[in-house]
Amino acid sequence: MTDAAARCPAHMIQPGQGRLRHAPADHPPVAQTRVGVLIANLGTPDNYDYWSMRRYLNEFLSDKRVIDIASWKWQPLLQLIILTKRPFTSGANYKSIWNHDKGESPLMTITRDQTAALAKRMQAQFGDSVMVDFCMRYGNPSTPDVVRRMVAAGCEKILFFPLYPQYAGATTATANDRFFSALMQEKWQPAARTVPAYFDNPQYIDALAQSVERAWSALEHKPELLLASYHGMPQRYLTEGDPYHCQCQKTTRLLRERLGWDEGMIETTFQSVFGREEWLRPYTVQHVARLAQSGIKRLAVIAPAFAADCIETLEEIQGEIREAFEHAGGESFTYIPCLNDDAAHMDALAAIVAENLRGWLG
Repeated sequence: MTDAAARCPAHMIQPGQGRLRHAPADHPPVAQTRVGVLIANLGTPDNYDYWSMRRYLNEFLSDKRVIDIASWKWQPLLQLIILTKRPFTSGANYKSIWNHDKGESPLMTITRDQTAALAKRMQAQFGDSVMVDFCMRYGNPSTPDVVRRMVAAGCEKILFFPLYPQYAGATTATANDRFFSALMQEKWQPAARTVPAYFDNPQYIDALAQSVERAWSALEHKPELLLASYHGMPQRYLTEGDPYHCQCQKTTRLLRERLGWDEGMIETTFQSVFGREEWLRPYTVQHVARLAQSGIKRLAVIAPAFAADCIETLEEIQGEIREAFEHAGGESFTYIPCLNDDAAHMDALAAIVAENLRGWLG
């Protein structure tokens, strides 16, 4: 450490000037102190070609939080079989929903819009003292790259916000892991907080309810049933202590109560099953077929576990799950989009951020 660097306590920084009081002329510039708010989503491939998809899937499916099989068993299967075939099918699915105008996936577009909307709200409440950015757990922009950028911009405190309403080890926890790992690379490590799950937050529930009410009011013939379809996980994770299943059930119940509906008008299901292991049931794709066979002709589906529309909603729900319902005799299938950058949703997220910034600002 140089003599100059040793003589630069943070309280001597002159706000907004990027320099230190009484510092030597050769002291490196210092950014104005700010608080960072870093929102995180699952991730997206850079493109839908084979090698882009392979890189993305390799990072995702190599995560021990996602696939907790011993590496000596899993990696040969992943590298030699799954990553030889799956990039083609996954790439075709991504191509079908790709934002070709911007050259990116819808998840990237929406997350960027959410970041801009949140930054606008933070600016109105806290002025220039807060920097808002976003990262992806898998793919780009990577968590370490964005943490580095925020630290370089003067963020001595960072609030990390995984955009998963319900906690799961394979989503919230792995995003936090990556954030903590990024902090380990910083020489001047910022103070850090993480935002907990917000599955029962009243404003989040209200935003969900408003989206359902808008969808209902736009339909001449109302759906007979609403399915709340959540991303699935192995049943074993529940027995090992993961609270995800219980939090999903509570979100559904609170949504029903906010809508003022009777029991039985909303059901909880789980989608995106992978592998041969037993996952949380009922499986959405099978359940919609059973509903159609039992006489349900008009069905609506909402995805409360996703803060932004992505491959699982735009391709899986709108494609595979819709087709399963219609093939079994269903006549009207309505998908209610994720909250995305809807104003009520962004107000809820801004309120959650402000609550978690207490003691750091204002």
